[in-house]
Amino acid sequence: MQSFAENLLVALDRATDEAVVFQALLRAARELGFDHCAYGLRLAIPVSNPKVLTLNNYSEQWQRRYMEAGYLQVDPSVRLGHLSQQPLIWTDEMFAGTPQFWEEARSAGLCVGWAQSSLDGFGVGGMLTLSRGGDPFSAQELRENETKMRWLVQSAHLSLSRLMQSRYVPPQEEALTAREVEVLKWTADGKTAADIGDILAISIPTVNFHIKNAVQKLKVANKTAAVVQALMRGLLH
Repeated sequence: MQSFAENLLVALDRATDEAVVFQALLRAARELGFDHCAYGLRLAIPVSNPKVLTLNNYSEQWQRRYMEAGYLQVDPSVRLGHLSQQPLIWTDEMFAGTPQFWEEARSAGLCVGWAQSSLDGFGVGGMLTLSRGGDPFSAQELRENETKMRWLVQSAHLSLSRLMQSRYVPPQEEALTAREVEVLKWTADGKTAADIGDILAISIPTVNFHIKNAVQKLKVANKTAAVVQALMRGLLH
């Protein structure tokens, strides 16, 4: 396990973009006996229609079919990944409600699969799926490799979520002050301007002044959007 983790970390440390990271993950997946690796990222914004980004080495034909048929909305593994962060193994029972999807997936060489989702403190969700067309899992294989597979999940999310969401979450142009961050933290907890004023021993107009500045710096419409944006950027630790 140590050499596996060390080799992966060295590869990821040298990676300069998401394509390079994905190739490192794919090499690790193949070392574990898989043909395919897929990573999906679900951004927390926009809240009304969260953006989903994907990377995989599936055939172009299957990628095109998956998108055209809208299989993302019915894929049982994706649905289960939203409900739990426990590892899941593909089974006939899992796909019983989507027989056409399951049949087409197997025809594309996706017969055996393992997946695990992850969710960070910024509301960004990811899911790593490892699959192949060969023999089903044995108890020994899972016993020997599941720790490495879980490691791969966390490595994928930590590396790819940062790179992929940078395409859609613009960089901060002007830093928030410590007081602006403090005010946004209390706002995120549902405190009113009056509450925050009492907590920080400042006036309500001063609280609103800091909120207004934060809204302008983050280039959003209101204080709620400012809180969401600040959370997405990891500013409210």
